[in-house]
Amino acid sequence: MHYRSFKRCCDESNEITLIQLRRDYTLDKFVILPEIKKSLPGDKCPYCPGNELMTGTSILSLVIKDGMLKKLSDSEENVISDWSVRVFSSNCPVVNTSVSNQYTDKPLYSEPAYGYHYIVVATPNHGEDFANLSVDQWANVLLVLQNQIGNLYSQKSVTYVSIFVNSGDLSGAHESHSHFNLVTLSTIPPTIESEAKASNHYLNENGNCPACNIISAESEGPRQILVTDHYIALSPWASTYPHEFWIYPKRHITSFSKISQREISDLALILRSTLGGMYRILNKPSYNIVFHLSPEKKNSRQIHWHIEIYPQLRSWSGLERGFGIFVNEISPESSTATLGPECRKEFANLNGIT
Repeated sequence: MHYRSFKRCCDESNEITLIQLRRDYTLDKFVILPEIKKSLPGDKCPYCPGNELMTGTSILSLVIKDGMLKKLSDSEENVISDWSVRVFSSNCPVVNTSVSNQYTDKPLYSEPAYGYHYIVVATPNHGEDFANLSVDQWANVLLVLQNQIGNLYSQKSVTYVSIFVNSGDLSGAHESHSHFNLVTLSTIPPTIESEAKASNHYLNENGNCPACNIISAESEGPRQILVTDHYIALSPWASTYPHEFWIYPKRHITSFSKISQREISDLALILRSTLGGMYRILNKPSYNIVFHLSPEKKNSRQIHWHIEIYPQLRSWSGLERGFGIFVNEISPESSTATLGPECRKEFANLNGIT
């Protein structure tokens, strides 16, 4: 099947098939049932330059010209070329806005999976992993993400904007070209809801932010991987995945969309350093990047925003899948001993330190 056929198949299926959001019989657990078909080996990559007509029109194409950033978008007469970052609607979304009001009642509850699903292509170069992007390119991508968050929260029925990366075969990726997914949800995701409730409870009990306490406790400790002016990367005390690590802003802040240009640049530096170190020491693993953010619309569910990175090195066991009790063969202290030196080496090289 050629990719044009693949795209048409996906588009047609989304027009006639309701994407459902189903809730578990009794638990606060949700499952989305979309129709997603992965392109076949040998098909053209729709995210590469020259193949822009294989996707929807770009709502934003970041172009660098004469050292200046220009935010452009496709039109019927003109498709933007020579882009650095490109944003468009997913051809095979896990949510969509073209849904009918079909609901079912408990215990078999379902509702339309309403939302927007955008792709942010992070580089025009097909073989360039996030671990190899330049710091400047990382900063450009982060600026685009900031811009899109604000635009999406201005849309109706958007309660939460999820930002994540699937990289590699074990990550759930459907395209190998480096890109972010932005998926809006009409409800707050259970993980964020749980984290916010725990954070609020801790705040009421102790009078301060639990994440700020984590940062204080882990600074200069055996789980600190790398520290920059504005961020700390650490291996969490009770990590779920081997070599999992988190990146926190040092200052207490709940909104990624409100960080400064200087903080954007520093975030680009620590992301590039840690991902570069991980990528080399773990021999190019599959991984996920997930942004844990507070909802931008006014509510009490606030968290100290941060980024979590999960290398995917093995499958889960029955204990993990069936009972939610995780077994991690690599302690966070051992992981830090492995990742830390390599990430600091990357950081030094990026800063011209020998």
